[in-house]
Amino acid sequence: MTRRYLTHVVRAPEEVVLYFTLPIMFVLVFGYVFGSGMAVPGGGNYREFLLPGVFVMTMLYGLGATATAIATDLSRGVVDRFRSLPVSRSALLTGRSAADLVRALLEMSTLVVCGLLVGWQWRNGVVDALLAVALILLLRTALTWVGIWLGLVVPNPDQVSMIVFPLAFPLTALSNVFVAPELMPEWLGSISTWNPLSATVAAARDLFGNPGMGGDSLVAQHPVLLATIWPVLLITVFAPLAVRRYRRLSR
Repeated sequence: MTRRYLTHVVRAPEEVVLYFTLPIMFVLVFGYVFGSGMAVPGGGNYREFLLPGVFVMTMLYGLGATATAIATDLSRGVVDRFRSLPVSRSALLTGRSAADLVRALLEMSTLVVCGLLVGWQWRNGVVDALLAVALILLLRTALTWVGIWLGLVVPNPDQVSMIVFPLAFPLTALSNVFVAPELMPEWLGSISTWNPLSATVAAARDLFGNPGMGGDSLVAQHPVLLATIWPVLLITVFAPLAVRRYRRLSR
């Protein structure tokens, strides 16, 4: 089942290109057009501040591909056909999760290369950099289960795409992806600080050795801990919801 999903990616490369276009556009626009006017707490290069946020933002928008693929299989009756075959009932969901993890790893590899080309780099050694990538992929795994649940709840692919972007864009804007919470109004900064994306972005910046870490909030003091707790919490909530919804399809 994992191979099936990955084969679809190979046969529809335009989908991958589409999902890469947005983060690369944000790097170019914010890094080069607005970058000179952006402030980084404690000083530092804004593009180095920006890239960890773009890595995480790409993982967030990837859940749209997950939800759409599941909804497409449902609308075409593919899920019903698989359920009638002598295969594991969990294969459809776990296969999708595994395929998304492989895809996310490929996306991260490409984005890291793009980051290096625009001047970004990690400064704390390979071990910390790999740990940062692992936390980003952990968040992607959590978002995959959110996407699976969404695709099962809203089985119309067109409706899924209309739901994901209006939810994902505010979640990205109200985070520390583009601007540090310390530079926002106090109430907005509080929302940004406790955004699940902000925890992973803060942890990635800390582990990569990029600028932008500051403040006395819990996220700022324990970024790696919060970047672990949030994805685990999301998986704990949405994985059972997805499995329950999947089981109810035959009723």
